[in-house]
Amino acid sequence: MSVDTPDPLAPTRLGPVTLRNRVIKAATSEGRSPDGVVTDDLIDFHVAFAKGGVGMTTVAYCCVSTEAASAPGQIVMSRQALPGLRRLTDAVHDAGAAISAQLGHAGVVAPKKLTGVTAVAPSRFINPTSFAYCREITRDEIRAVIDQFADATRVAIDAGFDAVELHFGHLYLPSSFLSPLINRRKDEYGGSIDNRSRFVREIAARVREVVGDQIAVIAKLDMDDGLPGSIWIHEALRTAQLLDSDGTLDALELTQGSSVFKPMYLFRGDVPVREFAEVMPPALRPGVRLAGKRVMGSYPYRDLYMLEAARQFVPVMHNTKLILLGGITNYEHLQTGLREGFDFLAMGRALLREPDLINAMAADHSVRSRCNHNNKCMVTVFGRTHCVLDPQQRYGPPTNP
Repeated sequence: MSVDTPDPLAPTRLGPVTLRNRVIKAATSEGRSPDGVVTDDLIDFHVAFAKGGVGMTTVAYCCVSTEAASAPGQIVMSRQALPGLRRLTDAVHDAGAAISAQLGHAGVVAPKKLTGVTAVAPSRFINPTSFAYCREITRDEIRAVIDQFADATRVAIDAGFDAVELHFGHLYLPSSFLSPLINRRKDEYGGSIDNRSRFVREIAARVREVVGDQIAVIAKLDMDDGLPGSIWIHEALRTAQLLDSDGTLDALELTQGSSVFKPMYLFRGDVPVREFAEVMPPALRPGVRLAGKRVMGSYPYRDLYMLEAARQFVPVMHNTKLILLGGITNYEHLQTGLREGFDFLAMGRALLREPDLINAMAADHSVRSRCNHNNKCMVTVFGRTHCVLDPQQRYGPPTNP
């Protein structure tokens, strides 16, 4: 390793927090909170990553309100959830890692069948996957959502989290404001990219006001979402530049893709059409099998697949550290990210397959992930997220006959 390249597995600082290394377990929807509060199953899930060596694990997806949910089994950041959240953070800390809460509002992705209300968007919109109608959010409701992010942050602080991650990606509500395809507003929140970036900047500023220097503030931002006429890198760079100049974030995690259309742009690799069809209502299964690949998209997997786009952000950021995500599966990839100018490395599917992968890498730098990118873990979010190749996660521990 170059003298100038830091050790990815050495302690470092993220805002006011010291992490034991630079590896972050990326947010992957868990489906382990059926009543909107922490369960022992959720605690065990994150403790496994902590014991496995990550510097910080991320709890996803934490709703800022009941209307903000994107799927069943998600935590709602309420006072009711506090006791369980404290048990979760204490357990992760006892295992040696830090813990972050991903805060989000699903917006156009929030299903009415789950939330009981019509989904909101910057402008009237029809979700091309579910064909659900989304109404235009009002100015008063925009301010209310900003307040919800602030309230959720207070819960995170009181619960003992080391960081919050603001979900500004994947065309959830904040991200959809950045998209000229969805945001056709004529007021101060629409039009130019500076105006379309106003909502995420206001959320980040309000959260920073609440946080001060108590915990770290991260945002997850789309570089591009793979949809023609929507978010692309030239405008995402401007959003990142504005957030950086505000000084409200400690780190920015760069991502791609959306939860609205062609989600494989985020994941890359095999397209699990048959498995998705099996979890759909019977009447929809033939259509999923017939058109699923077209709707989901098909993009080949390659290692470090977000690096090409993400390196464009390195010279733009002056106050904010950068987190690289996407196709990081071995120690060499960690080194590459740091050499490219990133400060932290985020891993998702590889750790879902092997929660102890970081410890294994520390012991032997030649270790490579066993994840084969079959992406069948995507389908498990409809129940309880797990790697389908791990019997312990899929079936539980062995029992005596």
